[in-house]
Amino acid sequence: MQQSTRSTHVVRIVAGRLRGSRLAVADRDGLRPTPDRVRETLFNWLAPFIEGARCLDLFAGTGALGIEALSRGAAHCTFVESDRSLAAALRDNLARLRVDDARVIEADALTWLGQPGAAVDIAFVDPPFARGLWPAALAALDNGWLRDGAFVYVESPLDVTPTAPANWRLHREGRAGAVRFALYRRTAGRTDVMPPLQDRAEYP
Repeated sequence: MQQSTRSTHVVRIVAGRLRGSRLAVADRDGLRPTPDRVRETLFNWLAPFIEGARCLDLFAGTGALGIEALSRGAAHCTFVESDRSLAAALRDNLARLRVDDARVIEADALTWLGQPGAAVDIAFVDPPFARGLWPAALAALDNGWLRDGAFVYVESPLDVTPTAPANWRLHREGRAGAVRFALYRRTAGRTDVMPPLQDRAEYP
């Protein structure tokens, strides 16, 4: 039975040159866009680093994370989405918003990460929770896809804390409802030279 792609609600871009732009959210199992307040918190954390950054939005869905990054000054974002209709909708939204500094890859994220690629400054990892893809995705990212000092944003259920590679340090974390969200930073070696965790965001 074919799944519906009917739009049931929208998410909006919080800030930047595309502020207020709306993205339709398809009625699709596992599609769970990051809420506005969480994206606002995340990009406040990333504010000193977003200008000119090259980004990777895995399991992109609506593309809200990557589009928010572009709105706030990122230089480029690659979106990876395996669902054909969601990838097509993402391309349509990028065209409608006149965003040229992006590309959409229609592919399985883990398969795509298995090939050589250019390292990025920021990666977003928000997979369908039911599939348990965090260990494989984080390990694949650390295999040549991240620059030293790169940030990785990860969403997971509250009862799941994905194991990050040994050279990643937890930079910030928070929770919103039943979701844990965390920002990690990749280091070249020792983690004790990184600044300590400074805050934690919590929402009902």
